[in-house]
Amino acid sequence: MDGTLCDNAVLRDYWYAVARADELHSDPHSVRLLGVDLVLWRNETGTVSAAHDRCPHRESPLSPGTVRDGCLECPYHGWQFSGNGECVRIPSASAGTPVPPRSHLAVVRCSERYGLLWVCLGTPRAEIPHIVEDTRADYRRINTPVEVWQVSAGRMVDNFCDVSHFPFVHTGTFGNDQQTEVPSVSLSQLDADFYGYDYTVEVANTELASSASGQSAGVVQRRMTTGFNLPLTVRSTIHYHTGLDHILLLLSTPVDDTTSLFTFVVWRNDDFSVPAEDIIRFDLAIGAEDKRMLERVPGVMPLDQTALVSVQADRCSVEWRRRFRELLSPSAT
Repeated sequence: MDGTLCDNAVLRDYWYAVARADELHSDPHSVRLLGVDLVLWRNETGTVSAAHDRCPHRESPLSPGTVRDGCLECPYHGWQFSGNGECVRIPSASAGTPVPPRSHLAVVRCSERYGLLWVCLGTPRAEIPHIVEDTRADYRRINTPVEVWQVSAGRMVDNFCDVSHFPFVHTGTFGNDQQTEVPSVSLSQLDADFYGYDYTVEVANTELASSASGQSAGVVQRRMTTGFNLPLTVRSTIHYHTGLDHILLLLSTPVDDTTSLFTFVVWRNDDFSVPAEDIIRFDLAIGAEDKRMLERVPGVMPLDQTALVSVQADRCSVEWRRRFRELLSPSAT
């Protein structure tokens, strides 16, 4: 079984981050999720609405349109739709003319959290993962751009669950080529939302990395946990001996089977003295190294455990693949 995504109805019942909340202002925003074209806009109360990007009149995309008094206006014939998808105005119709029953939009669930806009195409089977640090005053949250990666989302999750690529892929950021052996990996439930492993790793503390680590030594030790939340979310926590925590929520959103949106959110308990731009400059450079590597790998991630060769360092990825396969096709396990 491969990791084909768009044809699997189960995946429509989960939440995916599709855009930054601060990028949705007065104009509609288009996004594709699991092969479905959507339009997002803010209604009259500022709440985000999401619907299929198709006017029921003549099938024009709605995302090139405008928002007037919280209503989405089709650019083709000016039909207007409220935040709940109701068609509230047809300019060509005489006053008092009933609106045809099939004139309303097919809306989908949309939520705003962690500075991001999340969409669920179906009925949610689970909540958006809970990050407790988001409510703590001693942590700040830093958002990053939403990028398009020409990579299947499954391959991204596999990569984010993996530590053994650090010395080879991340040579320009923190990879330490003196440490390639991965100690025995033991998996456990990290908290209510994430399953994975904890480990300690020594990494290069380059000039670029020092802003994030808060240290000047050439090599620093990180105590880390990496865990996944089905279907496609990974959280990585980094704890330095100084007491500094650096938490990353890594979000891979399937546009289609081989294209994804990627963004990550950072939480830190620092003194806020280092500009956020300096902090994420390091993490963005790490992400660019992952992107460059992953975009060389074609196709979807095989989920059949016999399709790929794995070693003990891959235990977290292997377990994610097993659970993901079961999620997509319970009868296959």
